[in-house]
Amino acid sequence: MKLHFALPAVLVAVSIPVSAAAPPFETSAPVAFMIDLSSGAVLYAKDADRRIPPASMAKMMTAHLAFRLIKQGKFRLDQKFTVRPETWAKWHGPEAGSTMFLSAGEEVSVENLLHGIVTLSGNDACIVLAEGMFGTEQAFVAQMNAEAQRLGLANTHYGTANGWPDGGVTYTTAKDLAALGRATIDETPDLYKKFYSLTQFTWGKTLGAGADITQANRNPILGRIPGADGIKTGHTDEAGYGFTGSAEQNGRRLVMVVAGIDTFNNRITESVKFMDWGFKAWESRPLVAAGKVVEQAEVQMGSSSKVGLVAPRNIAVTLPTGAAAKMSIKVVYDGPIKAPIAKGQHIADLVVSTPDTVPQIMPLVAEEAVSEAGFFGRVWAGLMSFFGG
Repeated sequence: MKLHFALPAVLVAVSIPVSAAAPPFETSAPVAFMIDLSSGAVLYAKDADRRIPPASMAKMMTAHLAFRLIKQGKFRLDQKFTVRPETWAKWHGPEAGSTMFLSAGEEVSVENLLHGIVTLSGNDACIVLAEGMFGTEQAFVAQMNAEAQRLGLANTHYGTANGWPDGGVTYTTAKDLAALGRATIDETPDLYKKFYSLTQFTWGKTLGAGADITQANRNPILGRIPGADGIKTGHTDEAGYGFTGSAEQNGRRLVMVVAGIDTFNNRITESVKFMDWGFKAWESRPLVAAGKVVEQAEVQMGSSSKVGLVAPRNIAVTLPTGAAAKMSIKVVYDGPIKAPIAKGQHIADLVVSTPDTVPQIMPLVAEEAVSEAGFFGRVWAGLMSFFGG
């Protein structure tokens, strides 16, 4: 049974019954999406559920999967993989797209391959990493799809490790790209910070002179939007120019997606304009402090009949800048919640509704662990349930 509880008036005292119009925004991008991670508020959506070819934005999953495997201790950043001659031959030269300029037989660390993927968008780097980790690209891609399922990316599927055109086998949506970006930021923040903000990377040598090859990150908001630190561009003739980006200002992080843009320069213009609008036209207002008990949830078959629901981080609501909007706030969970419950377990959501945004949904977690009730406790709970107690 899904239970709903209105929050005490003290938490909604900041709101007044005045409706504010959502800030207008126009973009030439056929597909666009923006979410405020501090509140979960969707600030803009344009054809965000349309299935699109991600092009090199597929490499977000390649890096995300690698980050998780590193975090789990299955691979190390200093671990080295050898560039197979067959892989080099396939992903070498102007017909192979973006490249890290790897050489056949070269031993390259996981760390440098990730720089080659994230900063340089190297198609060769993706395949060498995939083969090094799982033996074949196909085996790595199977893990990419399993990870997409774990994250609930229902409209995403991968056929390659680098987003190379494959006749529609690889597809995603703007919403799924934003969710993937959020997962990387939330689940592997240290690795995200380490790899996603470099403006350039040097690898490989030029023919003849043997000079170092330095390539710039194509991220259109790095250096143009304060706090920009990710994520990934993509381009093919089929997909057009796309970009999934993120920036953080004053503790407020936005993730944006644009896709299907017609030119390289227009991708820069639309991306910068979009992210600038997200920070300036909207503002975040504190709602619940980290650790504050918001509500008590009923527990079934537990050593305690209730458990506190607390904010795992500072929770804010996103509203049009300078405007006041009427808010309704409620706690929602499937209850009663069956024990055992771990401390910090996500068991409920705080849902904030305003006139100008879709519901903003923030997680609430268990204040304390609740173990299963002992034998007599279970018998008593069963009797109480039977008699409607």
